[in-house]
Amino acid sequence: MKTKLIDRLRPLMLGAVLLSGAAHAAPQPLDRVVAIVDNDVVMQSQLDQRVREVQQTIAKRGGGVPPAGALEQQVLERLIVENLQLQIGERSGIRITDEELNQAVGTIAQRNGMSPEQFRAALAHDGLSYDDARDQIKREMIISRVRQRRVAERIQVSEQEVKNYLNSDMGKMQMSEEYRLANILIPTPEGANSEAIQAAARQVGDVYQQLKQGADFGQMAIARSRSENALEGGEMGWRQAGQLPPDFAKMLSNMAVGDITQPIRIPNGFIILKLEEKRGGSQSVLRDEVHVRHILIKPSEIRSDAATEQLAERLYDRIKSGENFGELAKSFSEDPGSALNGGDLNWVDPNSLVPEFREQMANAQQGEVTRPFRTQYGWHVLEVLGRRATDSTDKAREQQAMNVLRNRKYDEELQTWLRQIRDEAYVEIKLPGADQAAQ
Repeated sequence: MKTKLIDRLRPLMLGAVLLSGAAHAAPQPLDRVVAIVDNDVVMQSQLDQRVREVQQTIAKRGGGVPPAGALEQQVLERLIVENLQLQIGERSGIRITDEELNQAVGTIAQRNGMSPEQFRAALAHDGLSYDDARDQIKREMIISRVRQRRVAERIQVSEQEVKNYLNSDMGKMQMSEEYRLANILIPTPEGANSEAIQAAARQVGDVYQQLKQGADFGQMAIARSRSENALEGGEMGWRQAGQLPPDFAKMLSNMAVGDITQPIRIPNGFIILKLEEKRGGSQSVLRDEVHVRHILIKPSEIRSDAATEQLAERLYDRIKSGENFGELAKSFSEDPGSALNGGDLNWVDPNSLVPEFREQMANAQQGEVTRPFRTQYGWHVLEVLGRRATDSTDKAREQQAMNVLRNRKYDEELQTWLRQIRDEAYVEIKLPGADQAAQ
């Protein structure tokens, strides 16, 4: 470990020696280490950049922007935990290909109603380089996959748990409401003594009084909260009532939008919740379904993409000339799940399909055969056989309950896992004025 760290720092040390001997050279600011994190480091330049990004995000929300010094420790802690997850990803062999990264960047641009060029321009307007944005997206994708492997894949929800939840009085009540929440967390150390608990209680009491006197909740979360989402103003997003402890759900059901709770004692500290929005109701769920069949032709080592497209075009021409779609699918389609059925995918939910397939299907008339088009799987020819709307209220409720139970378990497991990897890591903070921490 020491050798790796010295190897990382040697270029910085060498740079300092060279600059000290250059009597006539203009002084250049040197980057420096602000935290040692296991086998890696966090640099001042990383910290400064992330602080600027947080300040810009706060400014866009219309709140007062805290000075950089007030954010540094909070941002540094976030970078340390991110760094640990990235190191886990590297050791686990998690890689993001250029194709995956390009697709993710394109999806983000599309969700914001922008073309790739407009997305670049928007980043430049905000003072962010396109390469830095791509790098941050890549980091987030790696972290997401690490969490998927280490946390999400361990979570299991049985059918019996879903049934028990739906049949319980609490489940019936909680399934009808959703809350958009924000939080401020004041933690206590594991195995904290009464003195530490009382100190945390005084701190959260001070935060609560400032909120009651009109302090901005988001600003207080950024400045005082130790929750993972503190830098987002404590925003937790939408939560089903069933994802929350029953006491929380009961409390929130009687609150008005904009209200905050009194400090609540939880196992790892104290928390204050703010109810940003609420929604819910028992309404029938109608789901659009499409009956579709297709022929899939895949490129391979012996067949180029251009040759694959040409084969798909020839099959399209043969279908338009009157040959049977199903028989051609049985002979040529390389989709093992549908080829033997004449390419029939049966009734499908469009949202379960890749965007290119979904778009072609949406634009095709019933009985129409589309021209060949490409997806990540290869070249397709499809035919829409029918459309319908089905009442999937019961299925939707079961899926909703499954998501609630999984999300509840995931949130609990994620926070436990993040604390665990942080506690087990060697961390030495070198930020001036910050407490030193090491393990």
